[in-house]
Amino acid sequence: MTARPPRSTAALPPEQAGPLRRALSGSADVTVFVDGTAHRLPSDARAAVVDLLARLSDGDAVQVTSVAELLTTSQAAELAGISHSYLRKLTDAGTLPVEYRGSHRRIRRADVEDWLRSQLRRQSSSAEPAPAPSPLPDPS
Repeated sequence: MTARPPRSTAALPPEQAGPLRRALSGSADVTVFVDGTAHRLPSDARAAVVDLLARLSDGDAVQVTSVAELLTTSQAAELAGISHSYLRKLTDAGTLPVEYRGSHRRIRRADVEDWLRSQLRRQSSSAEPAPAPSPLPDPS
């Protein structure tokens, strides 16, 4: 996930807010056009876009920002397939970055997935081919 600064947009002027409000009333269907190609949004994304447009149509200024998916230690341990205590050791050692919300640890899903990929790379690079069997002594 790329960190991007929040983007703020001023409220729409009434002559633009009114028609947008009328278009949104009774409809939650949003199709986005990018370079002339229509893209139908999944329901969660569609709801977020409709909410953004509704706020603009109400004359509100809006701000859009990204939020990383943070996991509890239980969720992160389950995702990684490791014990909670081992996960806590990884965060204490700085192997897995951790954020604190009060006294609670939160771990980014992307960091857990990166750690898992690095473990797989380590395992595959350390796997040596089995040594060739020793030749049998010549019976003659």
